[in-house]
Amino acid sequence: MERSTIVRVHEGLHARPATRFVRLAKSFESEVEIVKAGKAVSAKSSVKLMLLGVKENQEVTVRANGADAAEAVEALIGYLENPRAGLEEDDAAGEHRELNGEIAKPVVPAPETTASGGLRGIAASEGVAVGPAFAHFPPEIRPQARTLTAEEAEAEIVRFGHAVAAVQARMDKALASDSLAGGDRGIVAALRDLAADDTLIGEAEAMIRAGTDAVAAVIATATRLAAEFGSVEDPYLNARADDVQAVGRQVCLALLGQDDISLEDIPQGAILIAEDIGAWDLSRAPLKRIGGIVCGHGGATSHIAIIARSHGIPAVLGLGARVMELRDAKEVALDGNGGLVVADPAADVKADYTRRIEEAARERHALDVFKEVTPKRADGTVIEVAANIGSLEEIEAAQAAGAMGVGLFRTELLFMRHMHLPSEDMQAETYAALARAFAPHPVIVRTLDIGGDKPVAGIEFPEEENPFLGWRGIRMCLDRPDIFKPQLKALLRAAVHGNVKVMLPMVSDIAEVRRARALVDECAAELQRDGIQFAHFQLGVMIETPAAVLIAPLLAKEVSFFSIGTNDLTQYVMAADRLNPTVAALNDVANPAVMAAIEMTAKAGVEAGIMVGMCGEAAARPDLIAEFLRMGLTELSMSPASISRAKKRIVELSQA
Repeated sequence: MERSTIVRVHEGLHARPATRFVRLAKSFESEVEIVKAGKAVSAKSSVKLMLLGVKENQEVTVRANGADAAEAVEALIGYLENPRAGLEEDDAAGEHRELNGEIAKPVVPAPETTASGGLRGIAASEGVAVGPAFAHFPPEIRPQARTLTAEEAEAEIVRFGHAVAAVQARMDKALASDSLAGGDRGIVAALRDLAADDTLIGEAEAMIRAGTDAVAAVIATATRLAAEFGSVEDPYLNARADDVQAVGRQVCLALLGQDDISLEDIPQGAILIAEDIGAWDLSRAPLKRIGGIVCGHGGATSHIAIIARSHGIPAVLGLGARVMELRDAKEVALDGNGGLVVADPAADVKADYTRRIEEAARERHALDVFKEVTPKRADGTVIEVAANIGSLEEIEAAQAAGAMGVGLFRTELLFMRHMHLPSEDMQAETYAALARAFAPHPVIVRTLDIGGDKPVAGIEFPEEENPFLGWRGIRMCLDRPDIFKPQLKALLRAAVHGNVKVMLPMVSDIAEVRRARALVDECAAELQRDGIQFAHFQLGVMIETPAAVLIAPLLAKEVSFFSIGTNDLTQYVMAADRLNPTVAALNDVANPAVMAAIEMTAKAGVEAGIMVGMCGEAAARPDLIAEFLRMGLTELSMSPASISRAKKRIVELSQA
């Protein structure tokens, strides 16, 4: 069974979309291959798939052979034709920005010595820092130079398998804990998939069978695969070479019964100096104590850089062998904006860096003072500035930013991160944890918002010409009460905390709201019958279709609140795909047509006496906040990074 298609996955099958594609392929028993330009590789190997270099708008063929071949081809083709495949909300959005250069810094081809005696490398993460140097140079792993007998080789393969399993178990434990931030979790998950990759394991096993000891086999295999990634004409895939080497090192350490040098003892504000540091090690380090990172390896699209940027740690990478010049430094000045590192800076250099640090701190402090502010309109009405999040791992960042609750909790990530549908109990625990974290502030949970463009294990979607206008959101949920009812029951159970609100996505007809409310009542009756504690929640709708705007006065009589989703509303009003760069100019919420739709919605909500909020990206736009408040919106929800700025703007408007 085979079928060809044009790849629509945004930016192609880079790391995370490739990982999710492989997971989907592995859910089928059939042998599956993907073919590009005559070259075929296993669809169940992340390494081979990434090295194939499948780009957006390229033609590929999916082949499958086995009992479920037809189903496998259908599902994988659907994935390849989905522009947002693998982009799991916030985690993937960060990677998407990396790939498009919105965060990534210019790459300096080779380190150089500056006039001030400093070293210039790759500006990988913004910021300036001065601090004590913390040298992190773990010893090189050297394999034993011996040839194994046939009997020894079999025992060595078993030992190798145990080492791989141990590495996977450590990563699984990290992924199951609450210690990883959302973005770091995605990176560790990608490393976990590399540690289980058939190519890495298979090639190492083949070398062991041929008589090479396990440590030498792993080093050789990781080095060869890293060289392949390094030769690909794609900076993001080049950076995966470091990940392969990092995973190989962890397996070698497990084989040797050793642990890497710990970063637990790094002093507060220290500058971490390393020839190389794996994303696995960095993700587990006490990141809040690290003042800066300087590394011989790595580039602007490496996972080291991504972690540094997500935690606001200045970083200069790609110094090569010259990083060894910093090994004995007592103090280091670091400029992550220009890619400059100065060892033991002179007094005037240190003073300049200190001044710049103080200036940046004043700018941050100017916004920090608004974190605990409760912004109000000039008439005294409180404006709730809440956070948009998709997982419990993002709670800490939202709280630290001063979020007054959650204006959008995307439940689809809970479904997409598992290979099976989450149970009612699992969902109830998640929603309850969310409610407890933000009490007494409200948390608005969006019911499952998926469709053919967001494949989820356990839900089969029909092939659709345009899944964005198809069987998605509330439409799918109402047709699948076996999926929808467990979620509603979980939300009713979490509502005992008193601050849970629920909103329905993709509403375009009043009947949809009434059918959903009937299901809520049915679920409540079943919970009562079973003696399970629950409470009722406020039910609202997400206004994101033109139909919802036009019937807003009628919808306002049926629900307790509106939340305007400007991302989809804009693309539907303007008939312009928000993922299509050729019509990007039309996707502007400030367009008079979109603003008119927002005002119509707000007017209907205000007249009905219900809360009107906004959870689209426009909620954070300082140039539009005044208009939204004039229209009557009393809740604005956005990414945590924008909260303080939005509060500041509201306060300024109230004082004008």
